[in-house]
Amino acid sequence: MEGGDSLKKSLASLHDVINGKIGHGLETRVLQGLHVTHAERSFMRFDFFVSNAVLLIDIIGHVTIYSFANRVTSTVDFNVSYYSTAIIQEHVEIESKVGVNRGKLMHVAVEVRRKGNGEVIAVGNLWMAINKLTPQ
Repeated sequence: MEGGDSLKKSLASLHDVINGKIGHGLETRVLQGLHVTHAERSFMRFDFFVSNAVLLIDIIGHVTIYSFANRVTSTVDFNVSYYSTAIIQEHVEIESKVGVNRGKLMHVAVEVRRKGNGEVIAVGNLWMAINKLTPQ
């Protein structure tokens, strides 16, 4: 894993959400079973079994942006395209990557694929912004 302090903080924050130390109960419940398989500054890959809870692509986007910008951001635009349905308890792979950095405005793409055949299930496109209200 490469990426320095911002990557370490990003992964520690995700770990704290998964363990219920920070965030909301829904986030903790949804993220149970999420494992980081690769992480570097501005790029992450996750392994996950889809549960009966909602898949929160937004959280994955925030974690990846944090690994890049070392800042908490606010989602300003969120779009998800579903190409197939995920089956409860299905094993999927989630990949997220920062694609555009405009200073205070950043874009991250999140793809959810079937673990076995790589078929795309969903693609999320998120624009996130840093503003004076987002803490460091």
